[in-house]
Amino acid sequence: MKSLNEDLKSGQFKNIYLLYGEEAYLKKMYKDRLSKALLPEGDTMNYAYYEGKHVNIKEVIDLAETVPFFAERRLIVLENTGFFKSAATDLADYLKETPDTTFFLFIETEVDKRSKMYKAIKNHGRAVELPFQDEATLKRWILGFVKREDRQITEKALNHLLNKVGTDMENIQKELEKLFCYTLGREEITVADIDAVCVTQITNHIFEMINAVADGNQRKALSLYYDLLALREPPMRILYLMTRQFRLLLQVKDLQRLGYAQKEIASRAGIHPFAAKKCMGQTRYFGTSELRTILEESARMEEAVKTGRLTDTLSVEIFIVKYSSRARA
Repeated sequence: MKSLNEDLKSGQFKNIYLLYGEEAYLKKMYKDRLSKALLPEGDTMNYAYYEGKHVNIKEVIDLAETVPFFAERRLIVLENTGFFKSAATDLADYLKETPDTTFFLFIETEVDKRSKMYKAIKNHGRAVELPFQDEATLKRWILGFVKREDRQITEKALNHLLNKVGTDMENIQKELEKLFCYTLGREEITVADIDAVCVTQITNHIFEMINAVADGNQRKALSLYYDLLALREPPMRILYLMTRQFRLLLQVKDLQRLGYAQKEIASRAGIHPFAAKKCMGQTRYFGTSELRTILEESARMEEAVKTGRLTDTLSVEIFIVKYSSRARA
């Protein structure tokens, strides 16, 4: 990321860029910044965008060979093509001899670093990984927004914000904009302000439900369930999300048992490091056999609904009551 920022600052660009990783916000931001830097605003004649797994490679190469129309550069943007997990040999070979006037920008979520495409860009362009940002980086990023607005936020409120709105950077930015408007005329952003205007992401709502189950706090667990119903969340979707969280806890618990650290657990489980940290704290309330029993019970509840033996709303309620009926040591 540092090299990419240096390119943007100096105006000295590679002919080929690959932006890859899980953080969609950063990929979009750098895609927009590179596009604006490489082409004048409104230059649609020299801009081409391809998306999806059925891009015609010959068509892309033919376009790349075309001289820019009254401009210094032609920009070809290709997103989520799957070229970095398939052969795409012709394009990989072509990238080694790209015309000076043609610039490629690839945006992908996953890449195979053994692929010819990745190796071609690594050798002849710039490959930039944009993964989920860790908790410390997210906090610094948020504090940057807060400082620019001449506001202040305590560590407690900052933690509460992340717990409430999640770790998606685009969503965090939107929630910060709401907070800045809501606290106009005041310097400090408080926990009460966050609760007043920020929307709790359903995944965090589910996490709080499972916390309540783990604590044996049946009233709170059911209250959170009824809140989701009031928001018109389908009961079976709630059960699915709870089951997914319990399955994730089982996976994290196994990885902890094998001695993996937070960063490795996040990578192997395919979750944000901040979420991994929360799960690692939550696993201590559940035994491995208990988590397996819960997952089996979830499957039985789903079957009971599908066969008409229970209504969907009641099945989830029974599930919550059963596992929040006693406090855990």
